[in-house]
Amino acid sequence: MRLAQMLSLISVLSLITAGCQRERRDFVQAPDMSNAAQATSVSELHPANLPAPKPVSSTYSESAYDVNEGKRLFDWYNCSGCHFHGGGGIGPPLMDAEWLYGDAPQNIYASIVEGRPNGMPSFAGKIPEYQVWQLVAYVRSMSGQLPKDVSPGRGDSMMAKQPESSIPTEHPSKEHPADLKPEHPR
Repeated sequence: MRLAQMLSLISVLSLITAGCQRERRDFVQAPDMSNAAQATSVSELHPANLPAPKPVSSTYSESAYDVNEGKRLFDWYNCSGCHFHGGGGIGPPLMDAEWLYGDAPQNIYASIVEGRPNGMPSFAGKIPEYQVWQLVAYVRSMSGQLPKDVSPGRGDSMMAKQPESSIPTEHPSKEHPADLKPEHPR
């Protein structure tokens, strides 16, 4: 009788565990190829106040992970060398509301991949497509175009106080404060 109970218990447990499913996370995301031909074509926009084209549907702008990866890549590929962390310098500012080639995702993508006259180099074939989309998401967050819960916080390198990881180690005294004798008796 015990063997039959054990077998039924094992079969019930195996059915329960087979029904459980673990959350699946893709750490390397495949690029969205549905609009790749449209996104990589040469933009017809010129500096002016033309209406923005239909935005490319992208999950990169909806993911805090992708936006933070774009932030990391912005420094990694030395975009901050010309754009000075978005404030503008050699390259135009990315924090303001005036964008020469448009603020739509496909326009920013085209600027990165194709380059622009007067200084913006082409990164075609040098940056994987999914990383370009992560950069696009981060650049859009710099001017407040993404929701606050997706946009990254201020970087540790831009903080006014020294990061905790670089503060020297303190060695507290082992004596109790009440046991310490004053240096100058009264």
